[in-house]
Amino acid sequence: MNDTEIEKIVLRKLVYLGKWGGAHTAFDNLPKGFPKHIRGDVKEVAQQLIKKQFLLAKPTSYGVEVSLNPEKKKEIEEVTR
Repeated sequence: MNDTEIEKIVLRKLVYLGKWGGAHTAFDNLPKGFPKHIRGDVKEVAQQLIKKQFLLAKPTSYGVEVSLNPEKKKEIEEVTR
């Protein structure tokens, strides 16, 4: 599985769950559902998505929470097709 496939799956998962803007999920939950041997790759791809500003990161006392950036909705929809 390459990075673009992982990126598409992560974004689709968050869109399906409705994690836009103020609705967050734990960064550590993103690899759930993926095979164990690529979970490290999923976290690296998620870091890249934060750098691209597709994901918004919110640091908390118990870890990092992420959500989809509503300002990038068009680009996210194009990637997830």
